[in-house]
Amino acid sequence: MPLTRRALAHRLIAIASLAGLGWAPQALAHAVPRAVSINISLEPDSLDPTMAPAASIGEVVHYNVFEGLVKIEENGAIAPLLAESWSQDPDGKAYTFRLRKGVRFHDGAPFDASAVKFSFERAKAPGSTNKARKALFDNITRIETPDPRTVILVLARPDASLLFRLGENTAVILHPDSAGQAATWPVGTGPYRFEQWVRGKHITLAKADSYRQPAKVRIDRVTFRFIHDPVAQAAAVQAGEIDMFFNFATHNVSRFRGDSRYHVLIGSSSGKGMLALNHRRKPLDDARVRRAITHAIDREAFIREVLEGRGKAIGSHFSPTDAGYVHLAGMYPYDPDRARALLREAGVKTPLELTLTLPPTPYARMGGPAVAADLAKVGVVVKLEHVEWAQWLAGTFKGQFDLTLINHVEPLDYQIYTDPQYYFGYDSPAFRGLVARHAESANARERQRLLVEIQRHLAQDAVNAWIFAAQIGTVARKGLRGVWMNYPIFVHDVGAMWWE
Repeated sequence: MPLTRRALAHRLIAIASLAGLGWAPQALAHAVPRAVSINISLEPDSLDPTMAPAASIGEVVHYNVFEGLVKIEENGAIAPLLAESWSQDPDGKAYTFRLRKGVRFHDGAPFDASAVKFSFERAKAPGSTNKARKALFDNITRIETPDPRTVILVLARPDASLLFRLGENTAVILHPDSAGQAATWPVGTGPYRFEQWVRGKHITLAKADSYRQPAKVRIDRVTFRFIHDPVAQAAAVQAGEIDMFFNFATHNVSRFRGDSRYHVLIGSSSGKGMLALNHRRKPLDDARVRRAITHAIDREAFIREVLEGRGKAIGSHFSPTDAGYVHLAGMYPYDPDRARALLREAGVKTPLELTLTLPPTPYARMGGPAVAADLAKVGVVVKLEHVEWAQWLAGTFKGQFDLTLINHVEPLDYQIYTDPQYYFGYDSPAFRGLVARHAESANARERQRLLVEIQRHLAQDAVNAWIFAAQIGTVARKGLRGVWMNYPIFVHDVGAMWWE
């Protein structure tokens, strides 16, 4: 049976007394743990956030193993990280970054401007699978490195969101000599080095000897565990196996409110929970059918029953935390009669049989039956298909699905709808034109107006059936400090955590 911290302390006291060392209990009373165990619901399929799409990758490696030029704080503010300072040209088309001194990769190699140039050129190269390629890297026309501590990014057009995008995990800096192995053995400049990955169980990181500010890192080792079943998650926390339980849209968070061992933190995020629809499959290529499905879903009941009320109804691919958000849920109120009428108008014979693929997240596994029940009322019969996360990425994310319930957590990621090859296959030249006009505009008022048009266009086309923007529920053991409440990006900054 594993020892608890208290039992281990008592055993050490006993051993010391037998050895005649004269230790007193008071000497250990102030000892604090030097490790932390964090549970995340989904296991990453890779550890390279610059080439693979899963948000769980950043939860493990961002800020811990890999760092970017800048850092996004819990309140969304931008702070220096690998760049100690920066300046912007008056026309907004060039940014100059001054890099921090004394930074080394985990293998001891020095970090300099050449690593930034390599990483960004890799992200924008033909064949790159970096999910920020269109939004960020395609806009960089030139990368200049006049000296080892200076990087100049020259843009095709001004981008008011550039610094925020540089703070996301898609823009972390990789070691030029080992970038090819980053998916399985990442080497970065962060406070932790990769130690072990036991597939299906956990990933362990250890404090890096090479880190430039070792005294500021008070956690020596972090273990990320992957438990997605709500009952198993609750059991693990109750048994004291994990110190922090991070899980958005979980039905079981509230049970810990009365537990004296834990804090329950409820915050906001940039997530957009939706029923994604495959436009490549009939009759989902018909906007009337997509509108019918959207009218058929009772968003408020979903949020109340599946999320325990911790969320807001949304009607487009923007979260209330996103700049420029417009509330559009009212475009498609819950209206089964209207849904049935739209299906008849589209010539759909009911029952219409579709498959709803559910990844192993609590909101999906618990929300799937709720969505299926709503759709059944309008003649859409849904077969529920449970898949593991690796299966979702290998199949659903490649376009092999009818419907899927998923939460997109990246902020301001509406550019995914400009790519007809993306997994739901939306192909709209008009929408691509809107996004291009927004990107090219230098007028703040016009850019805001175009953001509104972008949201309305997606809603009018009912590209997907958006349901919720969930709050984040985090359970943390009392005494663990530095845990975020709000998540503008999905990241766990372990280097900034400590035990009291």
